Amino acid sequence: MGRRVFHIMYYAEVATDSQQKLYGTIATINVWEPVVENSGELSLAQVWITSGDYETKDLNTIEVGWQSDGYNTTGGYNLHDPGFVQTSSEVVLGGAISPVSSIGGRQFEMTILVWKDPRSGNWWLRVGTDLAGYWPRELFTTLGDHARKIDWGGEIIDSERFGRHTKTQMGSGRFPQEGFGNASYFRNIQVVDHTCSFQPTPELFTHATNTAYYDVKNVHRDELGTHFFYGGPGFGHTQSGVVSLSLSQFFLCLCFSFFIII
Repeated sequence: MGRRVFHIMYYAEVATDSQQKLYGTIATINVWEPVVENSGELSLAQVWITSGDYETKDLNTIEVGWQSDGYNTTGGYNLHDPGFVQTSSEVVLGGAISPVSSIGGRQFEMTILVWKDPRSGNWWLRVGTDLAGYWPRELFTTLGDHARKIDWGGEIIDSERFGRHTKTQMGSGRFPQEGFGNASYFRNIQVVDHTCSFQPTPELFTHATNTAYYDVKNVHRDELGTHFFYGGPGFGHTQSGVVSLSLSQFFLCLCFSFFIII
């Protein structure tokens, strides 16, 4: 009998609390090409816009960012399922992103804006200066009015294939303490209010599942706007008898999705 493979999610992120009415967010993310060790694993950087709760089976999320692989659940991923209405011929959803940032070198970024139109109730997506499209209000239950929580950061799916934590990297593969030019970041983070105006972020809370592998640095507000650094290398030690399957990803993709728990 083969060894059963489990998948564990690890996060390094910042988030608002869940008691506010939120109508979107804008943020700029630097783009990297993380190493992913095993098939079925995942490394991503994205925004989560959330309302409802998993335990009460009314959770709705909109998720937008870049990632190295995909996953399936109730809802839609990129344009693989009906729901998102694309309005741009310039933004390639699910397509490769190039060039990417380099350690100690030039940083390449993408700016994501998601907001709710107060008249139609649709949730719109802008990537850079291109209006990519929208999620119709009818897709959602708890997100039909507003979001209760927004998260920004990185996520890893670890298969623990070799009985240890994965070597899959988050972001640049460097810890946030290494700062600009080395670590991954989100900058110029703002939220959207009910009038579609940008507002400073409310108090933000940091969360890292296991700081031995991936971490997030405290939020700062300076010339980079509201920003934070995050990421890490994953498992960083050589084990005897184990041959690494680590491969650089063929490409990074722009990704978005919505999920509904019913």
